[in-house]
Amino acid sequence: MKRFVQVGLLVLSGLGLLRTSLFTDAYLRYVKEGMRPLLIGSGAVLLLLGVAEAWSAWRTARPAGHGAGERGGDHGHDDDHGHDRDHDHGHDHSGVPRVAWLLCLPALSLLFYAPPALGSYTASRGAPKEVAVVEEDGFEPLPATSPLPITLTDFTQRVRQDTGQAIKGRTVRMTGFVTPAGEGDGWYLTRILVSCCAADAESVKVRVYGVEAPAADTWVTVTGTWHAGGGGSLGTSSAAVALDARGVEKVERPTNGYTDALPLMS
Repeated sequence: MKRFVQVGLLVLSGLGLLRTSLFTDAYLRYVKEGMRPLLIGSGAVLLLLGVAEAWSAWRTARPAGHGAGERGGDHGHDDDHGHDRDHDHGHDHSGVPRVAWLLCLPALSLLFYAPPALGSYTASRGAPKEVAVVEEDGFEPLPATSPLPITLTDFTQRVRQDTGQAIKGRTVRMTGFVTPAGEGDGWYLTRILVSCCAADAESVKVRVYGVEAPAADTWVTVTGTWHAGGGGSLGTSSAAVALDARGVEKVERPTNGYTDALPLMS
């Protein structure tokens, strides 16, 4: 690959990373917030490498150009090696392979187009995060607040592990995005959880019954009570992680949607 292309890729990638991590929150679509300093550092390193490569290429080309002018009067020397130079020029293989130009696309996308965050497409094609949610030895009493703000993970734990059945009959509020169920009634309220970056994403889902599903990927807050259908007893691993919804309210996507955070109270 020609050096000017290498320089361009390094500079574009560096500028893209710096723009994404310094001036926008788009980086949160791919990594956790704690990774921001590493992204800034990586962008700075790529930019510096690009500048260094450009400087090196200029330094290399400059003496060669001057040297050619100074040797212009030495016809005998030129004649002795003219054939070799012509032969080398005719077989120049320094062109950029066409496929290499595709490397420009991710660099340009960082500058001009941010791919959408992970959503229902990812969640519907991966197994939901079953309460690989930690086993709890015991549960604290639930607050008397009604409706009760609760995360999808906590709701799942209460439904399948709390033998005291404290969630029974309680009206709860949960926030997530809409994922179509595909088969059967209802739809899924979903959150995607990220440990480091989008590559290790897992999903946690709660099935919602009783209201029509909004458009896929719409962020909503759902109010309702535990859905007793499905045959499993509350407080056991066979209990349905589901909700009979009484209301659905559209909300803005959180700045960092890769956490299972409590819903904001209106």
